[in-house]
Amino acid sequence: MFINKYRMAKLKLRGKDLRNIGYPESPVISIAIGVMESHYKHSTMEDALAVLSKVLAEPEAYEQDEILGKIAARLVEKKEEEARELRDTGIQYAVYGAQFIDSAAIRQMEQAVRLPVAVAGALMPDAHHGYGLPIGGVLATENAVIPYGVGVDIGCRMCLSIPDLPVKQQQAEYQKYVKVLTDNTKFGAGAAWKHTPDAAVLERKEFRELPLLKFLHDKAVGQLGTSGSGNHFVEWGVVQITDPNNEWNLPVGDYTAILTHSGSRGMGAQIAGHYTRLAKELCPLPREVQHLAWLDMDTEAGQEYWLSMNLAGDYASACHHLIHERLVKAMGAEILARVENHHNFAWKEKHNGKEMIVHRKGATPAGRGVLGIIPGSMTAPGYIVRGRGEAASLDSASHGAGRAMSRSAAMQSVTRSAMDKMLRDHGVTLIGGGLDEAPMAYKNINEVMGAQTDLVKVLARFQPTIVRMADGE
Repeated sequence: MFINKYRMAKLKLRGKDLRNIGYPESPVISIAIGVMESHYKHSTMEDALAVLSKVLAEPEAYEQDEILGKIAARLVEKKEEEARELRDTGIQYAVYGAQFIDSAAIRQMEQAVRLPVAVAGALMPDAHHGYGLPIGGVLATENAVIPYGVGVDIGCRMCLSIPDLPVKQQQAEYQKYVKVLTDNTKFGAGAAWKHTPDAAVLERKEFRELPLLKFLHDKAVGQLGTSGSGNHFVEWGVVQITDPNNEWNLPVGDYTAILTHSGSRGMGAQIAGHYTRLAKELCPLPREVQHLAWLDMDTEAGQEYWLSMNLAGDYASACHHLIHERLVKAMGAEILARVENHHNFAWKEKHNGKEMIVHRKGATPAGRGVLGIIPGSMTAPGYIVRGRGEAASLDSASHGAGRAMSRSAAMQSVTRSAMDKMLRDHGVTLIGGGLDEAPMAYKNINEVMGAQTDLVKVLARFQPTIVRMADGE
């Protein structure tokens, strides 16, 4: 029998090793060394530091761990000791359609407006609970950007194109419209095209100058022109223009339209994750608002996030344009008019004569004369709107109908037969999609629109006819 005469060297950590990966100068270092050398004594130095880095990044996730919980508990205590204090009383903010907003979203907004950097806020009628800032929340800050105030899907946006295709053709050549939609769209986390057309956004200098973006460039190339999962969609439909004084000089009437909803794909999600972790390290906050950690705009980290966020927004726009171009080209058509807008983004704006960073997490820009799109659900209408520039709303409006049920609640309470019946009743064909996106999971879009007549004027109404979404729940 062969006997190995060499024993694996035991792990030996030094305080310097932990400080190098970001551990604070405190008793947590000796606690961590003791735990690792006792329970991970046969691990390599690299593996041990990788474990410690994960605990440092998200200590709350390890508080119940039988071994690592000792380290996590001390890190959480340290965070709370160092946490910046919130205001005792939050700043005043406007609420639109309060009767449609759940109490969890209100509580989140009440916490957000207590941030010391908050200077103004508003809550839209489609608001519901989210991470950090509620979906439908608008928060203005002074010289600070909150990655989770923008959201995970940076630059998530709407885009509507009106091609020169007769409305009657949708019914007459129905199968062609279904095939073109199916063949020219891709959805979901791993979706990518084999051949990506040239796009100026992929040549941007940020991809060469910022290490994170350099790492994400290949992912961005492959996913350009694709859509996400969840509530992202590509739709054929009919838009009814009701305002004769519209910006496109189109006569009042019905037109074929393409409507898309998606964001910056995997690149945006990784930017959001990276800078949220960094913000939480640099700006510790009480646990209930930890996701609202901010980056000062006059720091290197703040400027890096700002550049990355804007690139992600432009990338999202390019994705939409490519999707529309594929569909229009496949139909042998040309585009007559286009409307588009972000609704997960931050802007430098002036309000009351003061420059602010305005975060719209699930809210549509609605400055005076600004065009935007507010969708309903896969069976409910959406609206092209013109902003009225309402100061109390920080020039904002809702970004859709808003969820009435969480995804898990929808999957538990909505049956496939009930959803199929609703689709049939509304004359809508669904390709893909799941019960989590059932029309019943959303608020009544007409009630939501009724709650924001001071914020926007309706120019046109869009009704979906063929909807393409990611498969499954």
